[in-house]
Amino acid sequence: MIISVINHSGLSDEEVQSAIRAVNRQIAEDFEPHWSMGATLRLEGRLTEDPDLRLMAMNMRGDAILYLEDAFNPDDSPLGYHNRNYAGIPYGFVYTELADLLGEPWQVTLSHEALELLADPEVNLLVMGPHPDEPERLVFHWYEMCDAVQAEHYVIDGEPVSNFVLPLYFTEEHETQGRNDFLGTTTDGRQLNSFGINPGGYVGYFDPQTGQHENSFANDTARNRFELKSQLGLTRRGVRYNRELVRGSYKSAKRSA
Repeated sequence: MIISVINHSGLSDEEVQSAIRAVNRQIAEDFEPHWSMGATLRLEGRLTEDPDLRLMAMNMRGDAILYLEDAFNPDDSPLGYHNRNYAGIPYGFVYTELADLLGEPWQVTLSHEALELLADPEVNLLVMGPHPDEPERLVFHWYEMCDAVQAEHYVIDGEPVSNFVLPLYFTEEHETQGRNDFLGTTTDGRQLNSFGINPGGYVGYFDPQTGQHENSFANDTARNRFELKSQLGLTRRGVRYNRELVRGSYKSAKRSA
């Protein structure tokens, strides 16, 4: 897969290329050996002081698109342009100002979005697993690579990149000595469980009992991060499930720490 990165932000192409190089190393050296899924990010567009999104996207040849913007502007959102010109092509957003509000380097957001765009480009995959608060009952978890560990990152060539879950994370039983995320971080002496959540993370799932998509958060910080992104319409799942959001069918269940 080739993921075209369209830089419509105030960041220089040099800065973006440095981050792209790190994410490409992350995918090739860290992610693909575990998941057997690979991709290459490639910067598109041209160097101008005031880049025109239409011109920058003109020569886009990738299988998916990541739009890099400064601030969310509903009157000039790349989503509208995408829907008109690239309908059907998977996409994601990285907003530098939103990353600042979340206290997260924009490079981590870029890594996060790239890995999830690679693993579930159409945002339509679900995995059966235990309900976060009622483990005896099964629900269908979103196939997200970074949400459960979204507050954690590491550094490649001086650039921060997002932690991500490993295949064992999506297994119902807890394997003895199994590692469920790349960093293998510990909380209170324990590593992340299958379908679990690390501090600052969250999980989304479809509950067949309620017929709704719901969320479970590790703490209020994780809830605030998700709600801020959702209010701006910047979560890929949020965009796809916009009709459910409008009807108020989403529910949030705060997970006890």
